[in-house]
Amino acid sequence: MTVKSKGITRELAGARRLERQFLADPAPAATPVADVVAAMRGAHAQVMGAAELSVGIRATGVTRADVRAALWEERSLIKTYGPRGTVHLLDSRELRLWSAALTAVRTGADPFPPGVRLTGEQTGQVLAAIGEALTGVCLTVDELGEAIVARTGPWAGERVMPAFQELWPRWRTVLHLAGQSGAACFGPNRGRRTTYTRPPLCTPLPQEEALRLLVRRHLHAYGPATPRHFAKWLAASPAWAIELFATLAAGGEIEEVVFEGTRAWVAAGDTEFPQGPVRGVRLLPYFDAYGIAAQPRELLFPGRARERALARGQAGNYPLLLIDGVVAGVWHQRRRGRRLTVTVEPLGPLTARRERELAEQAERVAAALEAGAGAELVIGEVTAGAHA
Repeated sequence: MTVKSKGITRELAGARRLERQFLADPAPAATPVADVVAAMRGAHAQVMGAAELSVGIRATGVTRADVRAALWEERSLIKTYGPRGTVHLLDSRELRLWSAALTAVRTGADPFPPGVRLTGEQTGQVLAAIGEALTGVCLTVDELGEAIVARTGPWAGERVMPAFQELWPRWRTVLHLAGQSGAACFGPNRGRRTTYTRPPLCTPLPQEEALRLLVRRHLHAYGPATPRHFAKWLAASPAWAIELFATLAAGGEIEEVVFEGTRAWVAAGDTEFPQGPVRGVRLLPYFDAYGIAAQPRELLFPGRARERALARGQAGNYPLLLIDGVVAGVWHQRRRGRRLTVTVEPLGPLTARRERELAEQAERVAAALEAGAGAELVIGEVTAGAHA
């Protein structure tokens, strides 16, 4: 149904987003894991278990073992620094797009004071050193630091970057840029220690083409959206995003629609929406792409959900209970041997049908996490805090 002339409601936008995220119906069996991650526009992987669950709940029969196999054996996924400079799983086939687009994003002011940050010349030296040091090998952060200092100078290793109640070496202020540019990515853990390596060499797309594709694919997954929504997803300058959208609109790449009474954009020609909202219950883990990227946030987190499911307005800190496409509670999981206890705190009463659906969703979570004895559902207060 084309709804451009009538305006797009929250329910219809949410339904289309859920369908395109494989949250209305999971991807069919045998769908490549990388296709699911591409549809999400990357799976946030700061907490790897959460990324595995984000993918697992979207695909029939997929477990965390399948996600790990795609990452470390098939190499169809890559773990690196993606949108917002945060750790993501990305479709390896899109590395040419991501590395070109992310390095073209204009961000705000440097978050580090002058005594900590690197100059433009020093940043170039560090990024080149990272790429050289990681070619063909996997290094721990300490080993990588030694290799960088050997190639650049002692200034790169000065411990001036505040992090986790200690000081990290100066070069780590730009580690995320190395990931975004394709000079570095994560390698398999060495015991409990993180390693880094260099992804397969590829020629980045021209930046103009990459930005055009990034906007269109973001709007396909999360549109209608405004430039400010897009900027928030990338942690980019709103002024830069406004300018980018204006250029793409002038070139016929995106088109304006009315979304809940305000101006927003979709990819040109992409004005088909479902006939009605998606009904039912869904459980989303920490940092799930849908909860972070779907905007405006007040429509996804209505009423009490804003206070209970956000942390100072920030999404991703709590696992989310969705009912009919909007946040209606939080939940928490605890593993006990082969059984998973799923505690759900709804923000309103549940019908018997909703409770049955919730039990089914808990079993899906248990299956994705390979809890062989299934799930025990508890409906009650979630006492765990953010990031617990």
